Amino acid sequence: MAAMYTFFRVRKLRSDERMAAIARVEPIEAARSRRSGILLLAGAQGYIATFALIGRVEPDAIIAAAFGIIPLAGGIGFFLDHALIWRDAKAS
Repeated sequence: MAAMYTFFRVRKLRSDERMAAIARVEPIEAARSRRSGILLLAGAQGYIATFALIGRVEPDAIIAAAFGIIPLAGGIGFFLDHALIWRDAKAS
């Protein structure tokens, strides 16, 4: 009986340690996602604005500005990931 209790207790302590480690990692991941989202959105906005201005002189440059949607969508995805990480952290 004592051996079973000891086994259970050790297993519970290991589980608690893992959960504490996961809780410490989540804010770091959220910060990384937020930073990546900010950089991608800012880069996309600059890219689109640059080619939109060039497009006023050279009409074919507007096509290049449309490719700015790719990093823009990536930045939005990183912000969504940040929000989901925080929602999960608050739920647990």
